[in-house]
Parts: sequence; structure tokens; C-alpha cells
Amino acid sequence: MINLSWSSIEFIYPMWLLLLPLPLLITRIAPSYRTQQSAIKVPFFHIITEALEISVSGDASRLTPAKWQRILLYLSWVMILVALTKPTLLGPPQTREQFARDVMVVVDLSGSMAEKDFTSIDGIKISRLDAVKKVLNDFAKTRKGDRLGLILFGDAAFVQTPFTPDHDVWLDLLNQTRVEMAGKSTHLGDAIGLTIKRFEENNNSQSINTNPREKVAIILTDGNDTDSYVPPMDAAKVAKVKGVRIHMIAIGDPQTVGEQALDMDTINTIADASGGQAFQALNQDELINAYAEISKLEPQLYQSTTYRTKQSIHQYPVMVMLLIHLFFFGFMSCKYAWKKAFHSKGEHHV
Repeated sequence: MINLSWSSIEFIYPMWLLLLPLPLLITRIAPSYRTQQSAIKVPFFHIITEALEISVSGDASRLTPAKWQRILLYLSWVMILVALTKPTLLGPPQTREQFARDVMVVVDLSGSMAEKDFTSIDGIKISRLDAVKKVLNDFAKTRKGDRLGLILFGDAAFVQTPFTPDHDVWLDLLNQTRVEMAGKSTHLGDAIGLTIKRFEENNNSQSINTNPREKVAIILTDGNDTDSYVPPMDAAKVAKVKGVRIHMIAIGDPQTVGEQALDMDTINTIADASGGQAFQALNQDELINAYAEISKLEPQLYQSTTYRTKQSIHQYPVMVMLLIHLFFFGFMSCKYAWKKAFHSKGEHHV
């Protein structure tokens, strides 16, 4: 439904309204229009004019418009000026959301993520992956305005969720993950390489007029790298060049050995080389604190702009003016025809 309140109408060129009093000034300053008409010559004309106290100027008569003609002219002038101001009808306010940061969450799904060494809020022992899911559910709620992506890695790395502003869909796909669905090993370097590739592909698909988004990766792992095609340190250096900040979260017992052993030196170096920070979470509380710290390091850059659609309605004043003219002249024509018919009928009877 169209809202025709004054707050919904905008005049693009309001300066035209300054010409509204122009017809009044012209009628007062400019001389009247004079026309020559045939007349009867009377030798005692000056005696009649003196007796009737009529002022005469030259041998011309003034044409004075009727009252309705004056109103019609002024109204037409107003309609023309209103049309020249280009009145514009504003639509209801609409909000355009702009996403200023892309966050890629990279989760390790190696076999050790099934270890139940985390305790939930209810005091129940849960696996590392379940603890990660619970924390990421809360983390996603704090990332309004960010586009989230999800990469899973084990023997290989693959994209579970491309960058999306729909956090509900992102969480649904996160909750569908299972331990070892990507294999039992930990190819950390390959996961970092795939993360950089996804950021590059996303950057190339952006419009030229779109502001570049900040690129952040959060990598969660509970083991050291095993036979990646791309060494983690080399991948971290490339990430720095590409402007990707990597925050590392190491979970699990640092005293373990073998593939499940935490290589904290490598984890710290990756974070430092890319401009991020490293965290160690031995339990769910520390995991929660790690994501809370990351939220502080990467505050929301959510931006929104409000705009209103515009539709020019300058043609309507012109249409109104034409309709008024048609009505007045049609009415006067009918009135003249009726008078003529009435007088003709009267003369016939006489």
C-alpha cells in the first residue's frame, strides 16, 4: 500500500517553489493587455464619461479575466512548479547488510578427537569433538555480520561449508561431522593450504566495488602434522602474504606421544607467522576462554545501511492540471451551449 504522508515525499529541486508568487508580481507590475475593438462614435462621449465618472485611457479597452479564470491560471502555475520540483515518493526503509569479515573454522577430525577427556556443564564426560561443537554453537551466535566457513581435515582436507552468512545452516553442517570422516591422520599443512585457496577463490568472486573483507582462520587440532603435501610452516608464510590471520587452538593432553602429541612449537610458530595467536585448551572451560579471546581479537565488523526506494511522481501534477482544464473548459462550453439554446428558444416563442 502506498504511503502518501508528507514524510514519504521528497522534492528533488525545491528551489522552483520560489517562483510561486511570480504571477502576482506580473499582474501588479506588467501593463494590462489591450485590444482594439469596433465602437460607435458619439460626439458627446466625454460628457457621458464625466457624468458616469469613467476613466478612459486612449482608444483601447482592457480585458479582465473572470474569477474562475484567475483561479485556473494560478492553480496551473502551482501544478507546473510542483512538477518541476520532481516530487519523489519514498518507499519503506530497507536495510542492506554488509559483511566485513570472513571467518573460516578448520576442525581436526582425526581419530583422537573421539577421546572423552572433556567434561560438559552437566558434569558428563564428552568427546573432544562434541566439546568443540558445543563451543562453536555459542561462538557462531556472537559472529553476527561475519560469513562463516567450515573445513574438516584428517588424511585430507575438504570444505564442509563454503562462506555463508546463514549461521543456522553452518551449524547444521557442523553438527553432522563425525570423527574420522576425513581419515585418522592429521594433515595440518594441507588444511592451511586449502583455507588459503578458499579465501583466494572467494576474493576473486567479489565485485570490484565491494570493499575487501578481513580474512580470519581458526584452526583447532589435537595432534601434530603427519605427512602433509605442504609443510605447515610454509603454508603459514603464504597465509601471511595473502593477508590471512590464523588463530590456533590446541586441545588435549600435551603429555601424549606419537601422532596425537601436541607440537606446541609448530602451533605457536604458525600463529605468530600469520599474525594470529595460539591457545591451548585442556578442558572445556579453557576451550570456551580460547574462543572468547578470539572474539575480542576479532570484534564484529557488522555493517548495515538503510535506504529507501524512490519513485518519481512528477507526472501526476501535470495530469491533475490537464484534468482541471478539461473540466473547466468542458463545463463552460456546456454552459455556453445551454445559454445559447435557451435564448434561441426564447426568441422563437416571441
